[in-house]
Amino acid sequence: PKPANLSFEQAAVVAISGLTALQALRDHGKVQPGQKVLIIGASGGVGTYAVQIAKAYGAEVTGVCSTTKVDLVRSIGADHVIDYTRDDFAEGDERYDLIIDIGGNSSLKRLRRALTPKGTLLITGGETDGRWLGGFDRQIRAMILSPFVGQKLGTFICSENAEDMIVLKELIEAGKVTPVIDRTYPLSEAPKAIRYLEEGHARGKVAVIV
Repeated sequence: PKPANLSFEQAAVVAISGLTALQALRDHGKVQPGQKVLIIGASGGVGTYAVQIAKAYGAEVTGVCSTTKVDLVRSIGADHVIDYTRDDFAEGDERYDLIIDIGGNSSLKRLRRALTPKGTLLITGGETDGRWLGGFDRQIRAMILSPFVGQKLGTFICSENAEDMIVLKELIEAGKVTPVIDRTYPLSEAPKAIRYLEEGHARGKVAVIV
């Protein structure tokens, strides 16, 4: 059932992105209270859920996004925000227990540099610069490397199930997670919505009204 405090448009954008964020953090990242979590792509569809869910699980959250989206990421609860056009998350002294990289393009070497020695890196979403594996270059290399290093490196595929939808519903009704919708389009303008998403400017989700 739809969370009581959501519009139908908001409810429509929960499923895949919300489940991806929940399963990345809870199941694959094993997030714990007090851990330092870095979300790369924090202003996007999955990222806005990941920031809020990580906070709900008690983590200290740093979001990475562009200049125009810093305020958004801060408004949904991130403790720290890194503007990637000005600062490099891998160059500072901060090390993270868990890094969720959502469709980014940072090298595996840079991502590992920002991890604690026993930290976890999860890469989700394809990249535009994957040369020989159709956009999943880093994911494959992360899985190959992981058994030989102290850090846990990998990727995963979201699994749709009713139990996790109930978890999301409870988080939403408790006010801990709120879907972020950037724009809505009528069905007749669906191609325009797709182009907008492909341009990479979306702040949260884009909904098509049927």
